[in-house]
Amino acid sequence: MLETSQPPAYYLPLADTDTGLLRPSSRSTFCEWKGAAQYFDLVVDGEVVHDAAWTYPSPTERFRSIVDHLAVYPQRVEECSVDGERVDANAGDFYGGWITSRVVGPFKGAPGTLGW
Repeated sequence: MLETSQPPAYYLPLADTDTGLLRPSSRSTFCEWKGAAQYFDLVVDGEVVHDAAWTYPSPTERFRSIVDHLAVYPQRVEECSVDGERVDANAGDFYGGWITSRVVGPFKGAPGTLGW
C-alpha cells in the first residue's frame, strides 16, 4: 500500500502467515484513512518482538482490501525481502514502509519529519 511520504507497506494475507507465532498486543492506533489498527507481538523460540505487526480488522470502506491482512515492521524483524532484494526499513519506529532500490524518498519517520 502506498501512503503519503512513505515507502510502501506490504499487507500479507493472514492465510499465508504462521499466526501461531503471533500474540495480540495491547497496542492500538488510529489512522484517519484506514481506521483502528490492532498490533501483534511476534514470539519465536521464547523471544518476543513487541508490536512487530499490525492489522486493520475493520478498516474504512476505501481500504476493505486489507481485511484479513497483516503488515510487518521490517525494523523489528531479522529480514524482509521483495523479489529477493533485502528491504531497508523506514527510519523511526512508527512507519512500517519497506524501502528497496525501486523506491525513492524522502520519507517520513526520521526525527523532524512527522509533521510533513
